[in-house]
Amino acid sequence: MNAVIFQIRPAGDALYPSTLEPWSLYLTGTHNQPPNPLWDPLAFIVQEAHRRNIEVHAWINPYRARVSGATYDLAPNHMAKRFPKYAYPYAGQIWMDPSSVELQNFTISVVEDIVRRYDVDGMHIDDYFYPYSDGTEFPDQNSYLEYQQQGGSLSKSDWRRQNVNNLIQLLYTRMHVVKPKVKFGVSPFGIWKSGVPAGISGLSSYDSLYCDSRMWLEQGLVDYMAPQLYWAIDPPAQSYPVLLKWWVDQSAKGRHVYAGNAAYKLVPTSSNWAASEIIRQVNVTRSMKDRLALGNIYFSTQNLMNNVKGIQTELMNLYKAKAVVPKMDWL
Repeated sequence: MNAVIFQIRPAGDALYPSTLEPWSLYLTGTHNQPPNPLWDPLAFIVQEAHRRNIEVHAWINPYRARVSGATYDLAPNHMAKRFPKYAYPYAGQIWMDPSSVELQNFTISVVEDIVRRYDVDGMHIDDYFYPYSDGTEFPDQNSYLEYQQQGGSLSKSDWRRQNVNNLIQLLYTRMHVVKPKVKFGVSPFGIWKSGVPAGISGLSSYDSLYCDSRMWLEQGLVDYMAPQLYWAIDPPAQSYPVLLKWWVDQSAKGRHVYAGNAAYKLVPTSSNWAASEIIRQVNVTRSMKDRLALGNIYFSTQNLMNNVKGIQTELMNLYKAKAVVPKMDWL
């Protein structure tokens, strides 16, 4: 294991001291309450990981403002309070409108602050762009109307994708101005479009989440892509090797692909996978290393720590030698 992806901004909050955002509920149990005694989890994990030659990629959520089921009052400096016009209740959550330029600039300020103040090795975004649908329309019609009134001619779907593309492009550019060597990675939903490649079916992230992840990989707007390939090898509709082969084929600029693997599916109350499924997936990935499939990312660490299905022993057999982090010559 040579890298950890550590969630520091689950919902417009911070698992580190920030002048821009409130302390996270997930650290202290209370939104906007600092830890007592005061300490800095991000500084701690960076220091301890680096002592062990482990990279730290700081994982943020750009748009989620409050998770489903949460009822706490948001702090005055929370992004949903800063930009109330663009904060929408949706699917039991509070979700920010990706079309807001003010929100976009604020998110970039948060990332620049992290990269400036901490010796993180990477910044990471997962699969949450526009929210997963609850069957109702995401309530951004006023924003789309404003866009049209200002002369915009894109369809609503293309406009939404452009909003997300703008954030990805700006994040990539601006964080590298602050620190050129810090990596930027995204772990999108593992299917770009249903039917692509042939035989694959499932949720189409291009159409449902307005996430044109293939374009980001093709154009080099990420340093690594970590598609969430949270399916087994054998069933054809979401075949792990078929999808991984498709993803590496999209890397026109030589960006790395690190497959996302579903360690959580080992749990009996989830999919009850055998540990051998994960081992086979790593071996499939290794078979494509010459085509830039250069590693595996497990979701989540908890399942490895809990040693579900004896996965630690299995991984110890796989990972007998220390692994040098793949070099990114363009950084």
